[in-house]
Amino acid sequence: MPRTDTLLADPRLAAAEATLGRARLKAVVGNAQDRARRGEIPPEDVLAVALAGLSDTAAGLRPVLNATGVVLHTNLGRAPLSGAAVSAVVAAAGHTDVELDLRTGRRARRGRTAMAALAEAVPAAGAVHVVNNGAAALALAATAITSVGAGGGAGTGREIVVSRGELVEIGDGFRLPDLLASTGARLREVGTTNRSTLADYAAAIGPETAFVLKVHPSNFVVRGFTAAVPVEELATLGVPVVVDIGSGLLAPDPLLPDEPDAASALRAGATLVTASGDKLLGGPQAGLLLGDADLVERLRRHPLARALRVDKLTLAALEATLSGPETPTWRALRATPGALRIRTERLRDHLAAAGLKTEVLAADAVVGGGGAPEVTLESWALALGEEYAEPLRLGDPPILGRLERGRLLLDLRCVPTEHDEAVRAAILRVPRSWRED
Repeated sequence: MPRTDTLLADPRLAAAEATLGRARLKAVVGNAQDRARRGEIPPEDVLAVALAGLSDTAAGLRPVLNATGVVLHTNLGRAPLSGAAVSAVVAAAGHTDVELDLRTGRRARRGRTAMAALAEAVPAAGAVHVVNNGAAALALAATAITSVGAGGGAGTGREIVVSRGELVEIGDGFRLPDLLASTGARLREVGTTNRSTLADYAAAIGPETAFVLKVHPSNFVVRGFTAAVPVEELATLGVPVVVDIGSGLLAPDPLLPDEPDAASALRAGATLVTASGDKLLGGPQAGLLLGDADLVERLRRHPLARALRVDKLTLAALEATLSGPETPTWRALRATPGALRIRTERLRDHLAAAGLKTEVLAADAVVGGGGAPEVTLESWALALGEEYAEPLRLGDPPILGRLERGRLLLDLRCVPTEHDEAVRAAILRVPRSWRED
């Protein structure tokens, strides 16, 4: 039986100590030795088994290659960070000047450079603030604007006027009206599921009205006999208008003409816009608050804002996303069908040279992340048997495709080009016995 100290001295195991720690590394080695003692593996295989066990023991989240054709896949963490944002996070991991002015040596506003970058990206906003996600941004706004008592706490019962057609449910059973009710506000629903008019809103506004809320449905579309009131008309009602655009689009994008953006909503008269940072913006998870300077400052100073504040890593990633190069999300949305077809056919040809026959099919990709539900992106996919889904998902690196009509489709739109060889190698590593089961 190989000695523990001998095994731990192996360079491959020793290198893993930096990420796993000494105790976890010894546990991996001990597990392999125990298997040899039980006769499950020969003693000479202990090192190989220990090395194989490292990936299963690795701390943290595992990187996944997204070949689903869903650009903002919620289960995969939505937007992947740009190289600039990753570098910024690494640089911010140690001590930073997040709340310190190095020139004076005195305390400074937290994340001031990130806020400046956000303000520059949305000039129509009088001021900006960032919390830890989109739901938090809306919860902070609802809590602070509807509260009237000393200290600005929740539970004072002022009203939020909102269309019945915009009381949405998103993923994992999360319902917008439940979030708003949890702040202590009362909801005053107007209109019907399919039609709301300016007169409906006007009739509902009274002394108890805190603000009018307009919510982008995000993940569904109602067609037919419908009516909705635009922001510019809601802004004539004489009360604050809060617009939750959801997806984090800061300015109009010709690729997504029907997707609301923060700049347009503010120019149309919105008092406050809330949005997510990890969707179309392509940055880290964050909730963006953009709008009237006095109101944003009120939100920033509210007691709840402290509980919702973002850490230095998020601030660093957000600033780099706003001021840095094109994000992976931006590139994935704009990947041309021609380029995707060439990559996919090249992958097919390399697999054929190794004796594996596959097929290239025209496919539709989607935006995902609760955004642009009717937009499809012309794409191409490599078709494999559905029996490949599990071994590729459990491989190293894990590769996630989508199952359609008994086939596994791998869409390279969100897979960086430099990982094409990793995809090819992973497919060929699937045991022939597994393929034939």
